[in-house]
Amino acid sequence: MWHRQQFSLKPRSRGFHLVTDEILGALSGMHDIRTGLLHLQLMHTSASLTLNENADPDVRHDMALFASKLAPENLPGMRHTLEGPDMPAHVLASLFGAELTLAADKGRLLTGTWQGIWLGEHREHGGARKITATLMGE
Repeated sequence: MWHRQQFSLKPRSRGFHLVTDEILGALSGMHDIRTGLLHLQLMHTSASLTLNENADPDVRHDMALFASKLAPENLPGMRHTLEGPDMPAHVLASLFGAELTLAADKGRLLTGTWQGIWLGEHREHGGARKITATLMGE
């Protein structure tokens, strides 16, 4: 079975946001998978997807702090500034990545006990973020 669909995540402020439930709620066909894979591709260049801690929000805070130190706004020498001072967002999107592939089994994701899908919003006001999801399996 192959199933592909696009959907949008609601707009969020800059930071890392747990979006597992929002993604699964928007995804049709997951209940049909006995054994397979879910591939998620974020269709943007200034946000990211990653798999990390799903219980303690302090981890998301710490990741946002780290990202702000790694690629700060108004960094001297940055050339792509036409869209605003938050254009190190493109650097962070490449470093964290825009795709995830996760195992699926009996209609659910096979993630670790403390794992969830995060959206890394690297712009101050990035807007709704579109995801292309592809389910493959039997």
